[in-house]
Amino acid sequence: MLNNDSDKLLTINDVSTAFKINGKYYDAVSNVDLEVHPDEILAIVGESGCGKSTLATTVMGLHDPSETQISGEIDFEGQDLAKLDEAGYDKIRGKKIGMIFQDPLSALNPLKRVEDQIQEVLIYHTDMNSTQRHDRVIELLNQVGIDNPERTAHQFPHQLSGGMRQRIVIAIAIACKPDLIIADEPTTALDVTIQAQILDVLRDIQKENHAGIILITHDLGVVAETADRVAVMYAGQIVELGTAAQIFNEPKHPYTRSLLRSMPQRDTYNDELYVIKGMVPSLQKMPTTGDRFAPRIPWVPADAHEENPTMHEVEDGHFVRCTCYKVFKFPDEEGILS
Repeated sequence: MLNNDSDKLLTINDVSTAFKINGKYYDAVSNVDLEVHPDEILAIVGESGCGKSTLATTVMGLHDPSETQISGEIDFEGQDLAKLDEAGYDKIRGKKIGMIFQDPLSALNPLKRVEDQIQEVLIYHTDMNSTQRHDRVIELLNQVGIDNPERTAHQFPHQLSGGMRQRIVIAIAIACKPDLIIADEPTTALDVTIQAQILDVLRDIQKENHAGIILITHDLGVVAETADRVAVMYAGQIVELGTAAQIFNEPKHPYTRSLLRSMPQRDTYNDELYVIKGMVPSLQKMPTTGDRFAPRIPWVPADAHEENPTMHEVEDGHFVRCTCYKVFKFPDEEGILS
């Protein structure tokens, strides 16, 4: 995987997304900068409510413009998606960018057979005839690991298991061999065996199509197995960015370290899981200055935080927001009661 300026597939530059609540706009995503390259899986991780899915739907242009304010630049293959109208997005969604939604049952039409739903994107974006479309549907169902594609093609979503429905959603997303795939919690609510199979499908698609993939998840185990780079998101901001090895082996930001410490560890005899105290602030109560994670680590001195935290490069390709990481320790390391 090459990560130079010439092979950027998607560049998100200073993007903010604000939702209208009682006549006022509140940021759900704040000044995000990210890049995605071909042949790369970039994972975006964080707790529920951190803005991960909002960032994805912002890239896809799925927000109601009358209720949303979006600023910044979303450069995709030389085109600023943030400036597109609905007709402009329709030419890109499905063809150049595919999205795998979190809940396959709600993403699929319950009244249409699987083949008809996959064919919709082919009808809209290609000049294939009916025979070619049918052949492509069977090819896609095979590609996503469905054993009896002819039978499945004629079934309705309610006749399929959760794992099968997720495979159908993936087949729709990759039907036109998009350059970028956004996978929003693609393994949520699936058992571990099916999760592994779905992740294998995504890796195979990435290799075959040289696609860039944005993988949105809160499951750090999935990230460790799958991602090339990781962006850790908290309260609408990216707080740490680096390779998977950098994030897992040398985490810096207190939030990243807290997330990793809250994972079950096989090599410890401690039965108690670490719990991050507090919760992600609501949009109306989101701080506009200071480190947004500071209230959840009150033992860290106030002067350790920047008033307006910025991203610092601590090693090649590894960035962390705020300087508080330099002094951060967990309470038991400091002898402080948690």
